[in-house]
Amino acid sequence: MKIALAQTNPTVGDFAGNTAKIIDFARRAKAMGAELVLFPELSVCGYPPADLVEKASFLEASNKALQHVAASTAELGIAILCGAVLASSAQAGKKAKNIAALCKDGEIVFMQQKMLLPFYDVFDEQRYFEPALTQSLFSLNGETIAITICEDAWNDKGFWPHRLYEDDPVERLMHCEELDRPRPKILLNISASPFWKGKTDVRRKMVTALARRYESTVLMVNQVGSNDSLIFDGGSFAVAPDGAVIAQAKWFEEDLVCIDTAVHHPVQPDPMPDAEQLFNALVLGTRDYVRKCGFRKVAIGLSGGIDSAIVAVVAVHALGAENVVGIGMPSEFSSEGSINDAKMLAENLGIRFDLYAIREIFDSFMHVLKPAFEGTPFGLAEENLQPRIRGTLLMALSNKTGALVLTTGNKSEMAVGYCTLYGDMVGALAVIGDVVKTRVYDLARWINRNGEVIPHDTVTKPPSAELRPGQKDTDSLPPYEVLDPIVEAYVERYEPAEQIAKSQGVDQKLVDQVLSLIERSEYKRQQAAPVLKVTQKSFGPGRRFPIAARTKI
Repeated sequence: MKIALAQTNPTVGDFAGNTAKIIDFARRAKAMGAELVLFPELSVCGYPPADLVEKASFLEASNKALQHVAASTAELGIAILCGAVLASSAQAGKKAKNIAALCKDGEIVFMQQKMLLPFYDVFDEQRYFEPALTQSLFSLNGETIAITICEDAWNDKGFWPHRLYEDDPVERLMHCEELDRPRPKILLNISASPFWKGKTDVRRKMVTALARRYESTVLMVNQVGSNDSLIFDGGSFAVAPDGAVIAQAKWFEEDLVCIDTAVHHPVQPDPMPDAEQLFNALVLGTRDYVRKCGFRKVAIGLSGGIDSAIVAVVAVHALGAENVVGIGMPSEFSSEGSINDAKMLAENLGIRFDLYAIREIFDSFMHVLKPAFEGTPFGLAEENLQPRIRGTLLMALSNKTGALVLTTGNKSEMAVGYCTLYGDMVGALAVIGDVVKTRVYDLARWINRNGEVIPHDTVTKPPSAELRPGQKDTDSLPPYEVLDPIVEAYVERYEPAEQIAKSQGVDQKLVDQVLSLIERSEYKRQQAAPVLKVTQKSFGPGRRFPIAARTKI
């Protein structure tokens, strides 16, 4: 059978746009000779719809859109398998169900309901959906087919050393004893599988294990694009019964590929370096966040430092230089070199650069605050006043121009609270909020691989917030080469302090100090802009901790 994988980028709630995209891709798949075309999980409504699922009007709109897709197959002459949310008919339980609908000859001829509903990290599906109790096979054009939805394929006891569920929908389908149906040789999976570093390898190995275990051709179509914090990398693919990859869609962009399940021609996907993969993910996440929220332009505070430089490069690749403006806001503590680095970066990127010195504004604040500050040494209050002035200027410019402000803080800073609420944390999106500082430098080196984009001095000078004379980050923090592994171990892998100190050969007292900073900064993170998720555990909805707590375990 000739099957196409339609790797699409839906927008949550845009039923008209999403269904138009499905019909367009189906028409193109038909022209390629496909008999069936697959679309991602919840491709009709977009993933994740979150609490929109609680609205009866949303479920009604989803049903109407799905019926429109089904009706289109009469004219298209191709079967469509797509994901949608519908009202549940169960007498008890949740009011919605996550389904895969097979549409053919103008109607819905088969529906498979999702059985395994993830409820970990960023997933909340048990909050919204009623799980399927049974699974069934379907025959199309003489082929018996097994259909699964995302998580339903992620519970193979032959692959996972620890499983999250007792049920295995794939195993059920492959041993399904239905009258007059042979064991399926084709397994289809429609997914909305978010990106994180290393996920692509895990996904491929898991699907390869399924193909070999059941001696079947496995096809997985994955959503591409970004919705809020989640980035979907696409990378849809097909694997033959011997484990060979026989089709591979593009990464981080929409694509359409067609496979003949009777003809197996192995393909060798080009490996993508980690830095390139990370950069593409951030570009896609930024582009979709800005555009799907109805904006075109962004503003970035350019300090001459490496973090704001990376965010500016990402923004230009995501939106075009004409839609990015850099804002320099030097204080009396800003070095001439940093100002020049910011200007040079703007020139290299071809973006507009505006300069607003904050010395006079700072002096005005200090004059007003003199009764409260007089007789006290220059300290944290005066330091934080500077980024808060900058934050106010950025938001004023945003209000006036309609440009979204992108924050420039990295994961290391957000972890230990080396950032200022209502100051450098203001903005609509934390582009590199899930990228530790050492990986920020890796990105900079990758960006400059073919020539200097980010100024040399920006990459080589010691990092500094420049809020007091001669300040360096290491005045307050361990070197990032020491700090980042501690942050990753504690935040991403939940390792305890003693284990971190032992495994990394770091003094226990230093580890305890870092963990105290992480715990004390939870109140800041819960007021931060949404963070683009690029690791297994980012700050945001997938990491939920109390603010009022005392623990370093």
